Amino acid sequence: MLPSPTFDLPAVGQTLMIDADDTLWENNHLFDRAIASFVTFLDHKTHTPDEVRDHLNRIEHDRVRLHGYGLASFRKSLVICFEELSGEVVTEAHRTEIDRFTALITESPIELLPEVDTTLAYLAGRHRLLLVTKGAEEEQVRKLERSGLADYFDGVEVLSEKHVEAYLELRHRHACEAATTWMIGNSPKSDVNPALAAGLNAVLVPHANTWVLEHEKLSDAPEGQRLLTVDRFTDLRLHF
Repeated sequence: MLPSPTFDLPAVGQTLMIDADDTLWENNHLFDRAIASFVTFLDHKTHTPDEVRDHLNRIEHDRVRLHGYGLASFRKSLVICFEELSGEVVTEAHRTEIDRFTALITESPIELLPEVDTTLAYLAGRHRLLLVTKGAEEEQVRKLERSGLADYFDGVEVLSEKHVEAYLELRHRHACEAATTWMIGNSPKSDVNPALAAGLNAVLVPHANTWVLEHEKLSDAPEGQRLLTVDRFTDLRLHF
């Protein structure tokens, strides 16, 4: 990882937009477990497990643009993957098994990343915090409620997608000064690059298991904007 530039500490009173999945709590590894169970269930005689996962990734890549994120979309992608690779029509028995894989995601407890709660408590005493995540709104709000972190945030935004236009709209809706607003998250594609393109500052908090569809080459910060990379969420206390 390239070292981050050294900045003076931002003044108190910044606006920090903070991602949720795989920034505040573990998320993608739950989907990985469900996919591993699906691959075993499919038990394909020709395709390797990696090839099955690649096929599923292609299906999800095509579907999320039209149908969005969330468990319902993921479940449908598994059904399509099963039918395309097996050559069979999914039966009720198949659907019951696929539903069981996805149910394990919703039933799993929220697993906060290390020191997230104490770090948010510190940041909330100095800055305005907005949770900015994407996905199915009901699912994301429910995860926030279960996490015990909701009281740290001054606002919650669940977006269908994180792109430049979405960040520009957030700037307007929350009256954010671009120079004092930061987007913080684990995804170059969704959290960092479009936020920089919208004139904001950004912080990348890498996660070893970031979803493959969120991978993208990290943009450089335009002149007058700032990009910071930290090793862990708790390191934000050193910079804010």
